[in-house]
Amino acid sequence: MLLDLIEKPNDIKNIPPEKLPDLAKEIRAFLVEHLSKTGGHVASNLGAVELTMALHRILDFPEDKLIWDVGHQSYTHKILTGRKEEFSSLRQLHGLSGFPNPAESDCDAFISGHSSTSVSLGLGYCRARELQGQSYRVVSVIGDGAMTGGLAYEAINNAASLKSNFTIILNDNHMSISENVGGLSAHLAHIRTSRYYTGLKNDVEVSLKKLPMGDQLVSGIRKTKSGIKQLFIPGMVFEEMGIMYLGPVDGHDTQALERVMKQALSINGPVLVHVVTEKGKGYRPAQRHPSRFHGTGPFDLAKGLPLSESPATYTDIFSTVMRKLGDRNPKVVAVTAAMADGTGLKRFHNMFPERFFDVGIAEGHAVTFSAALAAGGMIPVFAVYSTFLQRAYDEIMHDVCITGQHVVFAVDRAGLVGRDGVTHQGIFDLSYLSSIPNLTVMAPKNKWELSDMLKFAVEASGPVAIRYPRGEAVTLWKESRQKIELGKSEVLSCEAGSKTLLFAIGSMVKTAMEAADELKKDGIVCDVVNARFMAPLDEDCIRQAAAKYDTIVTLEDNVLSGGFGEHVCARLEDEHYTGELITVGIPNEFVPHGAVEELMKELGMDASSVADKVRRVKKA
Repeated sequence: MLLDLIEKPNDIKNIPPEKLPDLAKEIRAFLVEHLSKTGGHVASNLGAVELTMALHRILDFPEDKLIWDVGHQSYTHKILTGRKEEFSSLRQLHGLSGFPNPAESDCDAFISGHSSTSVSLGLGYCRARELQGQSYRVVSVIGDGAMTGGLAYEAINNAASLKSNFTIILNDNHMSISENVGGLSAHLAHIRTSRYYTGLKNDVEVSLKKLPMGDQLVSGIRKTKSGIKQLFIPGMVFEEMGIMYLGPVDGHDTQALERVMKQALSINGPVLVHVVTEKGKGYRPAQRHPSRFHGTGPFDLAKGLPLSESPATYTDIFSTVMRKLGDRNPKVVAVTAAMADGTGLKRFHNMFPERFFDVGIAEGHAVTFSAALAAGGMIPVFAVYSTFLQRAYDEIMHDVCITGQHVVFAVDRAGLVGRDGVTHQGIFDLSYLSSIPNLTVMAPKNKWELSDMLKFAVEASGPVAIRYPRGEAVTLWKESRQKIELGKSEVLSCEAGSKTLLFAIGSMVKTAMEAADELKKDGIVCDVVNARFMAPLDEDCIRQAAAKYDTIVTLEDNVLSGGFGEHVCARLEDEHYTGELITVGIPNEFVPHGAVEELMKELGMDASSVADKVRRVKKA
């Protein structure tokens, strides 16, 4: 097999050009086979095989810098840089990351996971190279989805003014190439990328300016040329920003890709190469349903179906409740930042298309847009992953909370998300959200509480954030369903003589109940309280706890720094509490990828670990 010849970076350069289509097939077969067992990002990686091969045929690793936007499409890059033998550990604890990571390989120029960062990173490398008199090449690969993010355009605008030699690859996997437009574009790209044409154009303009009224003549020609280009050249928007545009190019033709990449790298100044690819190419189920194969767990290779049926998730519960809320109240609107499927808003969109807004990968804009929707009399619900809401911290504070706009933040993927790893863990939201005045912050213990909290939030009068985890929704304790009251916790377990309190928030309530059951077998009786609110905290509950218990344990799936435990401890100090305090949560560090259960155990946050912490204190 050709793939056996790829053992280290740059080995692909030894593969004969006529054999590259066969190598692409082998890589796709390798990816599908391994991803069917480990799960991962299937469709995007199958679509980027030839593009990655072409880049590796031209660039030298690790000297040159190849930067992947988001990075979920970098699996072929990992294979071609000597990591194929590790693919059975992809996204597993202590295994291969699903995203680029310099700690894993010096061929990964920069870590990625969030969107629209690659152009800024590439430009930074370019300037560092120039300031130090170095000569390595810099290429950033960004998808058409990521190009909806404002950060990408900020960087493109800066790139045009700095004039660094820099190649941006636009991996467009949504648009197809029309034959007529494709032929014209290929012809124009061939002419415009030749050094002769570039030099001739500049020489003509210099000569014309020497003539009487030459400046006006050049300006007129430019305007006429610009008008014609705007009719025929799809990349005119980049040309107007000062970025040379090449393409579109068939992203599955390795030889065509190599030609245009060589041309782009030979041009002085910033260049954007528009490459058109097909998501899921080579695996029919992924081609038919690319969104289903964006990020998936293990699946049946022959059928393309999940190996096991997924139980109802918190996202599913949110989706159902949102449709009901939208049906009952015409003022309820839904906002997403290019995550309609992931956040569960697709069905709301289908039912109420005029009240659904997908603003693209633009979390900051989504928050400010929602603030004005609220000011205008609507009730916006912005559904967003915890890790991505970090990008809009200023807008939450400045545009929503200062004036108390009634915006509901449905913060999905809060806490440990597992295999997506360090860039996607939602472990900071309790800290950064609770630091903002006027913002109510809640976390449900189960599916029923999420439903009740959403209804509470929509009926509230100011900004509210509800954070809930990825995965299966807890269905326990339906019979103990209690009304949501602002800033009030819920007692789940209270036994006579108990001197230990497990005070938990969100998903950690289940862990607290399990730990209490385990400790009861040892004769250690614990009461369990569900905090419900991070902000405002239940001051009465904390005051009573300080007087009653000699041991108080706080549990959260957030970093301890600035989190639930620290806030509770501060209130207990105000009460001059002298008992034992145990804070269970995530240390102030970044958490890598792995199954949530494995990470919980490693971090000492599972029920057994919590019980052990209590035992040690009680025996001391």
